[in-house]
Amino acid sequence: MSVAPSVSTILAKHVTLEVEGIDRMYLNAYVPALQYEGGVVSFFRHHRGVPVASSVMMGRISTAFHEHIESFVARNEIPVVSFRRGQRKDDIAKEYLASFEADEGVLFVGKAQERVPTFRTEKRRDAQGLTYPWIVRSTAMVNQYYFYCVDRDFGPFFLKFSSYFPYNAKLCINGHEYAKRQLARRDIAFEPLDNGILSCADPQQLQRICDELSADKIDALLRKWLRRLPHPWSREDRAAGYRYQLSILQAEFSLTQVLDRPVTGRVFFEDVIRENLDIGRPSQVSLIFGRRVLRNTPSRFRTRVLTEGVTPSLHVDYKHSRIKQYHKEGRALRTETTINDTRDFDIGRRLSNLPKLRRIGFQANRRLLDVQRISHDCALGEDALVRITRPVTVGAERAAALRFPDARVLALLNAIVLFCLLPRGFSNRDLRSYVAPLLGKAPAQISAGSMTYDLRRLRLHGLIVRIPKSHRYKPTAFGLRAAIFLSRLYGRALRPGLSLVSPLASTSRLQQSFEALDNSLRHWHDQARVAA
Repeated sequence: MSVAPSVSTILAKHVTLEVEGIDRMYLNAYVPALQYEGGVVSFFRHHRGVPVASSVMMGRISTAFHEHIESFVARNEIPVVSFRRGQRKDDIAKEYLASFEADEGVLFVGKAQERVPTFRTEKRRDAQGLTYPWIVRSTAMVNQYYFYCVDRDFGPFFLKFSSYFPYNAKLCINGHEYAKRQLARRDIAFEPLDNGILSCADPQQLQRICDELSADKIDALLRKWLRRLPHPWSREDRAAGYRYQLSILQAEFSLTQVLDRPVTGRVFFEDVIRENLDIGRPSQVSLIFGRRVLRNTPSRFRTRVLTEGVTPSLHVDYKHSRIKQYHKEGRALRTETTINDTRDFDIGRRLSNLPKLRRIGFQANRRLLDVQRISHDCALGEDALVRITRPVTVGAERAAALRFPDARVLALLNAIVLFCLLPRGFSNRDLRSYVAPLLGKAPAQISAGSMTYDLRRLRLHGLIVRIPKSHRYKPTAFGLRAAIFLSRLYGRALRPGLSLVSPLASTSRLQQSFEALDNSLRHWHDQARVAA
């Protein structure tokens, strides 16, 4: 019966391409001075020179913005699509992209009504009873204009403008599309994967390209297309400081590990999911995200396994962020951290904080794999246990098992721990003088031949090694660790634990719990017999 490879084995020997980078990013483009009431009033009164700030003035800017968009669409013969409720915008974009032959340009403009934050005028009365307008925050259903474009460096992206004051916009980019564009421009052969790379002639260069996707390049993309697309702010507005800035609404950081054998990869991935259903517990989440999780930490800690279609995916939540892991197209293990609120990690939302978020996202991906490696690689521990407790054959030599917790074996393990402090190692006589008292004997009662037999067992099991040109031995790194672990396991857990469940331990809480279990099982058995 074949044994499924461990996580360490899969990641070390069966990954043909590994790349980490920014996946999708959804950014808010906004004018900072126009996000609060006082700034709006200052814009109209001090910048535009209007005596009274009101929604009437906002309407005039909106009308001009609408006209600018309509003239831009007509002049460039750009298709306009009115999105329907529930319609997948990405599917429409793929259809237009399939027939787009230019290096860059606008694919189409989409329209949809959405509820967004805005400002409105509210009538108030002063002490004399006279009314006056007052700017207040509000929300409204307004048209959103989606400019789906293709950039020479970034590939497909969209920029969405709200058609009403303060005309906030949203920029959505894809880091994998950026990587594909850069590889093509540098004549580096690659095979694409849906939202990823399947193979690449120069993996190191691919990783460098992903690492080079910086906040400055993303900001430059926005500035480039603001110069080309219609937007509501005039040259005078921009000169006065009313310019769009970018903040991070959502950022996805992915680690893609392409596997050489899809079938093995799928079986392995399903095993990993099955063994990590508890990874959403606060203790595990704190390890993955590197954050302290206290009782009052506001979040819903959970693990979800979704089986949409036939490909399962693992989801781990932390506050507003999450990690998703799935077997992508049966070819790659995709681990991606999505940060929906940078303040989950005490980081501001400005795009300038992208380097800090990258570190958090990539570290979370790696930590998840580390947790899975530790939990799934108990197979490695099983191999180590078998290596010690079963007979072993090395070349033509065969050694009997080191049965745990046999008294003689425990004495040998204790000796290994002690002898690690001897710089010149230990001899047959040293081992006999230490082991004999542990077995309740005098050293003379144990023959040198018996100790030679034990030394041979320890050596063939890999716990000790003979020092060249001598009859002295020293513990191996594995031998010392195994001896410390097994001797402590027996002395601090196994022996005390068994004493607690002994029938004589009547005051033990553990003993009482076992008795309650026995009574429950006996009661259930009696009831089942009655029913039968």
